[in-house]
Order: sequence, then C-alpha cells, then structure tokens
Amino acid sequence: MQILLIEDDKRISNFLIKGLEENGHFVTLCKTAEEMLASYLQISFDIIICDIMLPGMDGMQLIQTLRYKKIYTPILMLTALGTVQDKINALDFGADDYLTKPFHFDELLARINALTRRNQYAVQEERSSVVQYGHLIIDLEQYQVKIDHEDITLSPKEFKLLAYLIDNANKAVSRIQILNAVWGISFENHTNVVDVYISYLRNKIETKERYILTVKGVGYMFKLEE
Repeated sequence: MQILLIEDDKRISNFLIKGLEENGHFVTLCKTAEEMLASYLQISFDIIICDIMLPGMDGMQLIQTLRYKKIYTPILMLTALGTVQDKINALDFGADDYLTKPFHFDELLARINALTRRNQYAVQEERSSVVQYGHLIIDLEQYQVKIDHEDITLSPKEFKLLAYLIDNANKAVSRIQILNAVWGISFENHTNVVDVYISYLRNKIETKERYILTVKGVGYMFKLEE
C-alpha cells in the first residue's frame, strides 16, 4: 500500500515509517503541507496520514485544499488535539478518520485497513465493468480490449498494467508504485520492466489516440480529456 505521511516531528515520523514499512507498506514523507502540494499533488496514494499541527499551512487547511482540488484519497488525521470539537472540525473539513496521540500502533494499522477497504468498495460500486475512452473499449471483468470493436490481444501483465493506469486516470504514478501494484516488487533496479511494458502497451492501444503520457521525474499517467 502506498502511504503519504505528512508529519514534521522527526521522532514521530521515523517511528511511523519504520512500523508501516515493517508491515509491508511504502511510505512517502512530507514535512509540510506546502511540500506535499508542490511535489506530490499529482501522484496517486492509497491513503494520506496527516498531522494537524504543521508549520505554515496546517492540516485542516490542507484537507480543505485537497478536497477543493477534487483529491478524494482517504485521509487519516493523526494529532494530539483530542477534543470532540477537534474531531468534528476535522471530519467536517473532509477527513475520513481521526486518531489521537498517543495511540496503539495496531489500532493505526486497523484504521488504515478499514479506510482503504471502504475506498475500494466505493470504487468498485461506482465503476462499470466496461469503460470506453475514445476509440478504446475495455471490459475489466472479461479481460477484453477493443479499438473500434476490433479485438486487441494483451498479455495478463499488460492488461493488469492497463487496469492499474485506468484506476489512477489523470494522476501520475511512479514506476515504484506500478511495480508494487502490477508485479508485487518495489526495487529500483527492476524499473526497466515498467518502461518495457509501457512501450508494449502503447504499441497496442495507441494506434489512433494517445493515452499514456510520460511524466518527467515521476512516471506515467493515463490521461483522459477533461
């Protein structure tokens, strides 16, 4: 699972990163809201864990900004502010859950799992099994791809890569994120396989329109017209 952690306290962030990575998660750290907005706004994450008391823009303002920009990634607030009104404010501003410091790490893991399950169910309910983008038609249940009703043959990995890119349409995803989602590995020295399979996919589905963009310094994006 790809987690974005926004926390300025080095002791706390080191503790969280160590625990989350030991449980198989991949963690990206930002120390400020401004850093997140400047560097990671277009990258897809499974969940955001955010402190409220941040230098500069605080966590509440960041939540409002993300929701205004139509970023609906689940957000778990992690903070020492524990009054009922603090929790109400965070949820009203757009947070999905709220955990007060100090906390048991197992509870944090349970809340993360609950939030991501809830988000996955919502996405599955909203998404039709057949989607169409221009000339491209994809049946996600039958593993079929067509261009203007002509069958396109994809390997299982190519199809899984395409489905992952579609799930994150209009968001840049890194090679590491793709490796983790499609191949189940996350090592930098394996990243060439992503570029190779992106090339395979482009050659097969981009005969009439371009869908997969290279995002310099990040990775790739399945781009849909707004």
